[in-house]
Amino acid sequence: MLTESGVQCRKDKVKNMDKMEKEQGEVVEVEEQEALNGTVEDYLIIKLKKPLKFEGNVYNEIDLNGLENIKAGDMVSINRRMARSGNVAVMPELTLEYALNMANLAAGLPLELLDQLPPYAAIAVKERVASFLYGRV
Repeated sequence: MLTESGVQCRKDKVKNMDKMEKEQGEVVEVEEQEALNGTVEDYLIIKLKKPLKFEGNVYNEIDLNGLENIKAGDMVSINRRMARSGNVAVMPELTLEYALNMANLAAGLPLELLDQLPPYAAIAVKERVASFLYGRV
């Protein structure tokens, strides 16, 4: 049985939760509006801090928007290639090698170029590919 102070405490908690939900909703609305206005950078484009030179070309970004065009058969081919090279993982789609192979297909960039990415960019590729695969993008 609740006392009057217990009832008041619950009412206060409900008010606080309502306030938090409203604030979170406002944040989401602002982010969506910024995205619509083009002020939020495209999540699937990774900007490089320093240009990367490879075979006479200069690269300033890695554009992974081509992930939309990859098919299940492409993913199976990547798994087979990794298995042949001795890389066997319980969840291969979470490995850096898998992500770089996906980026190879998505961006049309050679694996040799992707192997030269600095660590921050390589991990960004891995994170974005995994997020895409799991429907978080």
